[in-house]
Amino acid sequence: MREIRVLVVDDEADFAVTLAERLRLRGFDAEAVGGAEEAVARIHAGLDPEVVLLDLKMPGMDGLAALSLLKRERPAAEVILLTGHGSTTAAIEGMQRGLFDYLVKPVDIGELVERIREAAAKRLRAATR
Repeated sequence: MREIRVLVVDDEADFAVTLAERLRLRGFDAEAVGGAEEAVARIHAGLDPEVVLLDLKMPGMDGLAALSLLKRERPAAEVILLTGHGSTTAAIEGMQRGLFDYLVKPVDIGELVERIREAAAKRLRAATR
């Protein structure tokens, strides 16, 4: 079985790199980038992740704006918003823009892995219809 491609987008570089490393140790093909603009550049360069883990609060383009752009560029990608700044308004707005899930940091790695697998399974089901 092929590894699930995950793109971790967070302006906190240590967090993003560590999370990507922890996901690789659990069998994912994970890559970390330091912000929304870098994520968009990787997508334009041909990266096609099944799942994107996206921070809400980032300098420059925030997570909700990035979500809209990512869904336009890669509509099949499932996006999970990870944030230390939880808000019901952001969660609802994200769901309206195609968000798969909304998790508040710190998130349990086991729970995150399960949500990533569920998101990838949803993408696979949609692709086989």
